[in-house]
Amino acid sequence: MTTFFTPDPTLQTALEQVLEQVRGEFALTPTQLAVTWIVYDLPYITNTGGALSATDFWQCRPRGASYRGVEQIYPASVVKLFYLVAAHEWLEQGMVPPSPELDRALKDMIVDSSNDATALVVDVLSGTTSGPELPPSPFDTWCYQRNIVNRFFQSLQWPELTDINLNQKPWSDGPYGRERVFLGEHYENRNRLTTNAVARLLHSIAGGVAVSSSRSQTMLSLMERTRPSQPPAPGEEDQVTDFLGAGLPPGTRLYSKAGYTSKVRHDSVYFELPTGSPGLLVVFTEGHGGDREPKRQLLPRVAELVAQHLETMSPQA
Repeated sequence: MTTFFTPDPTLQTALEQVLEQVRGEFALTPTQLAVTWIVYDLPYITNTGGALSATDFWQCRPRGASYRGVEQIYPASVVKLFYLVAAHEWLEQGMVPPSPELDRALKDMIVDSSNDATALVVDVLSGTTSGPELPPSPFDTWCYQRNIVNRFFQSLQWPELTDINLNQKPWSDGPYGRERVFLGEHYENRNRLTTNAVARLLHSIAGGVAVSSSRSQTMLSLMERTRPSQPPAPGEEDQVTDFLGAGLPPGTRLYSKAGYTSKVRHDSVYFELPTGSPGLLVVFTEGHGGDREPKRQLLPRVAELVAQHLETMSPQA
């Protein structure tokens, strides 16, 4: 399958070395990781303030490497990036009116990863609401409306978005009523994403071509992270500690969205190293979620090893 990046043998070899090391350190099976890694060469095409048109931007194919990058995996809260882009598209096209409550929900959805805020965003995008079961005909209409985000992303005709699913709200305790019926008896309608799909969306935001240059910058600003001065309280997360950002060098600028459950732990990050060199890394882990050590050190370790390889590489012109 054609991807937005140019597969690079040097990066692929480096990625395989990283994966071999972390599989040994964390006793992982080959199917517990999926990774997409992008390196940007001079002249940098990301975070330019909209200097490139969408046409020119997509003609530039950065170097990249992936491992199981096309595997369909439950994305947890990483899916919120797609709802963020869809919301800005709706606003840009006048499909929904701007509102302080929507702005607040978008901020809380990305900055704090609030599931309650995301529920409002999905309601606004789809014109649906949660509630008790519906009779067959109204439920069919409800399902069609809820799938509007899927239809939007399919309309982009990105090959990375083939067979993904973006129609479910994230839950803390789980869905009830019509939401539970919509999920499917065996959870067959769960959200599904690949690391390649997430990487392309994040690439478009960092490149200033997601919806518009100004909206891309607004979205990127919501994703900006800073290293906390102290670890989060027990049971809390800050999307840097124990995620990819924790393994990148101090002074790196971070823009990310993480997601985790008891069974998965994911992160997606666009970063700019202290040298100014930008990159992008998406890592999904399965069967390695939860709060127990050393599981929480897996994502930082992957980022640390990737950064070590980057130190030995010179940007290509």
